[in-house]
Amino acid sequence: MFSHIMLGANDIAASKKFYDAILGVLGVAPGAGGDDRVFWMTPTGIFAITKPINGEPAGPGNGSTIGFSVSGPEQADAWHAAGLAAGGSACEDPPGVRPSSMGDLYLAYLRDPAGNKLCALHRMG
Repeated sequence: MFSHIMLGANDIAASKKFYDAILGVLGVAPGAGGDDRVFWMTPTGIFAITKPINGEPAGPGNGSTIGFSVSGPEQADAWHAAGLAAGGSACEDPPGVRPSSMGDLYLAYLRDPAGNKLCALHRMG
């Protein structure tokens, strides 16, 4: 459905460190790019960070969440731990199973160094 997702970042080096860590847990190679943009390429799409081209500071979208598919609770927990160790911060409830109208979901939430909200999601059973 999506060709790419790009998020704003104020500190490219700190954000690259964070995304290399959490995306590495998912099997994605380290990002490539320069001082203003970094790209993580996969067979199904691209994830990127950038300094905003309008010169204004990057900020998180209110009500926005970027979700990453994970293979199970163990990978979600590893993703969460890697993000915390690489400069992210916990948000929402701790990682765990949450009932939903779509069936039980295992969710883990983080904020990246720029404050963007992220989620690792595994659909249970």
